[in-house]
Amino acid sequence: MDMSKCINMDANILLGIANDRLRHECPSLHSLAAMMDVKELQIENKLAEIGFHYQEDLNQFMPDIE
Repeated sequence: MDMSKCINMDANILLGIANDRLRHECPSLHSLAAMMDVKELQIENKLAEIGFHYQEDLNQFMPDIE
């Protein structure tokens, strides 16, 4: 899969792909962004649209808690 195109996918699909890569291949958001050839902020902003933010200590995107 061409990871650079993932940023243009539906945010819910991107969430699944991002968390899977973070779980199995990428030790950080920085390495995920490098793999996808995008800026970390692009990923964070896209997933914030659906209420998810990166949790560094868990190395995954988690839903916002209100």
